Amino acid sequence: MSSSTPTAATADLPVKRLLVLSLGSIGVVYGDIGTSPLYAFREAIRPVAGDGVSMQEITGIISLMIWTLTIIVTLKYVFFLLKADNNGEGGTLSLLALLAHRLSAGRARFLFLMGLIGAALFLGDAMITPALSVLSAVEGLKLVTPALSPYVLPLSIVILVALFAVQSRGTGAVSKAFGPITLVWFLVLAVAGLSHIIEAPAILKALNPIEAVIFFAHSGYAGFVVLGAVFLTVTGAEALYADLGHFGRKPIQLAWLAIVYPALILNYLGQGALVMQDAATIENPFYLMFPEWALVPAIVLATAATIIASQAVITGAFSLVSQAIHLGFLPRLEITHTSASDTGQIYLPMVNGVLLFGVMLLVLIFQSSDALATAYGISVTGAMVVTTLMFFDFLRVGWRWSLPAALALIVPLAAFELTFLAANLLKIHDGGYVPVLIAGLAVVIMWTWRRGSAMLTEKVRANAIPLKDFIAALETSGHAPNDAAGTAVFLTADPTIVPSAMLHNIKHNHVLHERNIILTIRTENRPTVPVAERVEVERLTDRFSVVTLFFGFMDTPNVSQALGHVRRANLKFDIMTTSFYLGHRKLVPSARSEMPAWQDKLFIALSGIASDPSDYFRLPSNRVVELGAHVAI
Repeated sequence: MSSSTPTAATADLPVKRLLVLSLGSIGVVYGDIGTSPLYAFREAIRPVAGDGVSMQEITGIISLMIWTLTIIVTLKYVFFLLKADNNGEGGTLSLLALLAHRLSAGRARFLFLMGLIGAALFLGDAMITPALSVLSAVEGLKLVTPALSPYVLPLSIVILVALFAVQSRGTGAVSKAFGPITLVWFLVLAVAGLSHIIEAPAILKALNPIEAVIFFAHSGYAGFVVLGAVFLTVTGAEALYADLGHFGRKPIQLAWLAIVYPALILNYLGQGALVMQDAATIENPFYLMFPEWALVPAIVLATAATIIASQAVITGAFSLVSQAIHLGFLPRLEITHTSASDTGQIYLPMVNGVLLFGVMLLVLIFQSSDALATAYGISVTGAMVVTTLMFFDFLRVGWRWSLPAALALIVPLAAFELTFLAANLLKIHDGGYVPVLIAGLAVVIMWTWRRGSAMLTEKVRANAIPLKDFIAALETSGHAPNDAAGTAVFLTADPTIVPSAMLHNIKHNHVLHERNIILTIRTENRPTVPVAERVEVERLTDRFSVVTLFFGFMDTPNVSQALGHVRRANLKFDIMTTSFYLGHRKLVPSARSEMPAWQDKLFIALSGIASDPSDYFRLPSNRVVELGAHVAI
C-alpha cells in the first residue's frame, strides 16, 4: 500500500510530483496519528476530572499535547530522523542494518538487541492500533442513540475481520482513495476545532508551553498519570520514519507541516475549548464537537479514517517482517506480491493470521476503547526510545557529530521520552502488560531464530569439506563419479565448503554434472541492489563455478530471474536442462546443545513453519531436487 518508490533525494521533485506524493503520504503515513483525536484528549483529562476540571487543567493538558507533538514529531522525526536514511529507506531495522558493521562488536550487539526490541514493539502496536482505532470510531454510534450501544462491539468485529480478509487481494486499487479521504478527515478536524476556538478563544493560552509546566508542577501524581495518556497524541509517529522509502523525505515533511500538524493542533484546541464551555462534554469531547446533524457523517468519516490507519499499520507490519526475514531475524515465510507494478505491496498470510487473531483477542478482552487505551502507549514510547538510542549512534558514525553535540540533542530528547515511558509503565497492571507480552514473545522468537541459525551454521561448517580441496581431490582421483549431462545448481549459505546436497548426490546417485554452480544468496545491509551489481561469478574450473547473488533487504530474492544475468556473464547454461539441488535438514534436539531445551524446541518449530526454499527463492518448481539429512542442534 505505497506509492511508487521515489529516490532518496527528493529535493528536486517537480511540484506536481511533490504534491501527489504528499497527498499519498497523508493517507499512509499519517493515518494512525490522525485518528488520535478520537480518544487522546478524552483519556488525558480523565485522571483529573473526578472533582471537575478547571480552566488551568484544560489549558495545561492541551499544552502538553501540543508540545509533545511539536518536540517528538516535528523536531525529532520531521526535522532530524527523516534525514537518517539507509539509501532512502527508514525504520528501526533499516537503521540497524546501516549501523551494524560500523560500530564496535559490543556496541553492535547492544544495537542488535535494541533493534529487536524496537521491531517487536512495533508488532505489538500493529495489533493494538486497529482494535483501538475502529472501536473508538464506532463508539460514536452511542451518541446517536443509546439503543445502538449493543451493536458497537459486533460491528467493530465485522469491520476488522473484513479488513484482514481483503489483505490477500492487495490494496492497490483502494489505496488511491486513502490520501483524499484522509485529507478530508484532517480538514474536518481543523474546521471542527476552529469553530469551538472562536467560541472560547481563552484556550489559545495552551499554545504557551509554560501552561504545560504549570499544570505538571501543580498536579502531582495525577499529572504523571496524565502523561501516559498525553502520549496517545503521537501514536503512529514511527510511521513517518518507517515509510520514508515509500514517499521520500520532502513529501512527508510537506504533508506534516502544511496539513497534518495544523489540523491536529486546531482540533485539540477545539476539544479543550468545548470542555471549557461545557464540562459534561468530557464524556466524548471529539464527537460532541459536531452538531447533531453532522454526527452520523462524522462517525462514517471517522470509521473510514480508522480503517485507513489500520491498513497502514498492517502494511507496515508486513514490510517490517519482510525486512526481518531478509536480515536473518525470522525464518522464511511466504511472501506474496499483490501488485505487478509496485513491489512495496506485499502480503504475508501467516503474519496476517497472527495479527487478526491478536486484534480479535484484544477486542473481545477489552471490549471498549476506554479499556484498550490503557494498554496503549508502552509499545509506542518503547519503540521511540529505542529509535532515539539508535539515532545517537547514527549522529556519531553517520553524520560524524562530536560527542558533546550528539549528547546535547539526544539527552533532552531521551529524558523527555523516558518520562513518558515511565508514566505509561504505571498502566502495566491495567492492561499495559499486553504490549509488553506481545513484544517479549516477538523478541524471544527473533533472538531464538538468530541464535539457532548461527549454531546450525557452525555445526555444518565444523563437519564440512573445503570446496577447493574437494575439487582438487576429484581431479587427482581415479574414482571420479559418473558424468551427468546438463548443469546442477547447489544452493548453499557458505560457498567455501561442499554443499551437503552435492555430497549426498555423489554418495547415493554416484553422479556429478558436467557443470556445477555453487550458488549463494546474500542479503546486503541496504534496501535494494541495482541489477548491474546483482551477480558475482568466480570460475574455479571448467566444471565448477561459484555464483553469488546479491539482494537488498527490500528486494524479492527471485533467483530464476537473477540467473538470467549469470548467462550474460558468459556462464552459459539452459535453465530447462538445469537441476536445482537443495539440502533439506530435519532438525533434532541434542543433549549437548548450547541452547536450553525449550529454545531448541522453539527453533525446530520455527524451522518447521519456514516456507519451502524453492518457493521463497522463486525456483522453477519442476527443476528442483531435495536431498535430506538429520542434523542435531
